[in-house]
Amino acid sequence: MAETSGRLVVVDAQRVFADPDSPWAAPRFAEAHPRIRRLVAAFGDRVVYTRFVAPAEPSGAWVDYYEVFPFALQPPDAPLYDLVEDPGAAAVVTATTFGKWGPELAALVGAGPMTVAGVATDCCVVSTVLPAADAGVPVRVVGDACAGSSDDDHRKALGLMGLYAPLVEVTSTDAVLGG
Repeated sequence: MAETSGRLVVVDAQRVFADPDSPWAAPRFAEAHPRIRRLVAAFGDRVVYTRFVAPAEPSGAWVDYYEVFPFALQPPDAPLYDLVEDPGAAAVVTATTFGKWGPELAALVGAGPMTVAGVATDCCVVSTVLPAADAGVPVRVVGDACAGSSDDDHRKALGLMGLYAPLVEVTSTDAVLGG
């Protein structure tokens, strides 16, 4: 039976992670993307997209981070930060942090459940999922609709999030869509 209640949060499905030539490419993005699209179609008007962007002026530990990744110090409207799909009327939460859970996303998701797909499993996905679960929102991570920095990092991140059961459930596209 399909279970598409609550909101679908598509984490950072952006060109910077989809482009195989990008330093931040998620190698399995092209495999996860059709599953993300299936989920988006099923959730209809209950989809929220997130975007990672660089801050205008990095501070704290982010200064060192952007010394390693200076290519990413671009304005929020730079093409590399574009979503790969037009979000249409869907809400878009933009943040300069890996994790997107905060007051804006919390207001959109409410009490949940929150179904999560996107990239990178081992960075922005896990950084969004764990604070949401810690806030008491039931979270489903659609593992085959996520892509990591590497296959090994993807598996490790899914394993880590699975340790938070029953707050976090790691599942599949077919399980969510009932087929």
